[in-house]
Amino acid sequence: MRANFIVSEVATGLRRNSTMTIAMIITTAISLGLLGAGLLIAGQISQMKEIYYDKVQVSIFLTDDVTDTQRDEIEARLTGSSEVQTFLYESKDEAYERFRLQFEAQPELVNSTPPDALPESFRVQLLNPERYDVIAQEFAGSPGVESVKDEGEFLDRLFGLLNGLRNGTIAVAIVQALAAILLISNTIQLAAFTRRTETGIMRLVGASRWYTQLPFILEAALAGLIGALLAFGGLVLAKVLFVDDTLAGPIQAGIIPPIDWASILTVTPIIAGCGVVLASLAAYVTLRLYVRL
Repeated sequence: MRANFIVSEVATGLRRNSTMTIAMIITTAISLGLLGAGLLIAGQISQMKEIYYDKVQVSIFLTDDVTDTQRDEIEARLTGSSEVQTFLYESKDEAYERFRLQFEAQPELVNSTPPDALPESFRVQLLNPERYDVIAQEFAGSPGVESVKDEGEFLDRLFGLLNGLRNGTIAVAIVQALAAILLISNTIQLAAFTRRTETGIMRLVGASRWYTQLPFILEAALAGLIGALLAFGGLVLAKVLFVDDTLAGPIQAGIIPPIDWASILTVTPIIAGCGVVLASLAAYVTLRLYVRL
């Protein structure tokens, strides 16, 4: 009997304040959707770091007038270095062929680049990519060496940009969450005021304060759960319409890892829990501070 009463009160409350309830659900859904997107982006960044940093190479570019003796000396030093895992020599012709394959979609660029424009080089795989400075200091300025470049510098800038995108998404999610909490608080206050006569009678006949507050808390929790389900739907649509479609090329090329369904299903309980818990806490605190039931 008590359970039926509470369920009926929750349904009544949601129906009476339908406009504010819908606004509360939409705001919560946006907040949780952004939170889920931020968590997915963080997971993608971690995967990309594992993929790319393991493949980071140091390129030792040689001068156009490098001699065979200088080239052999550089190769011998690389062979004897304790920092080097593997290395590969790339001639001018091989460098141009790789350049031509990489930019085959831009024939104007390929045609405007002469075959001898790219320098020969050694592509070096380090045991520890973070010790690039050791190799740079050892080979920079050596006879026959034009420059030493580390791909990790570009990756650091790239991941710095991606981390900024993740942090910005989560920051917006937090702002939206604050807006949702304020909206939940206002909705609960209005609902409690609308039903003050019923709750007053319940208190007079001996109902506990917790018993009279429970329907309002459940209203907020249900709204948070519905918002989480909408956020889940938004993530699914984003995967199907944006990730799997717009980013299909980079994913197939191995440039970025795909977002699989398992990742979305892993994030969903987190955002659902956040939605229900935050909404319930907001309702409980509002009732304790602002409403006398």
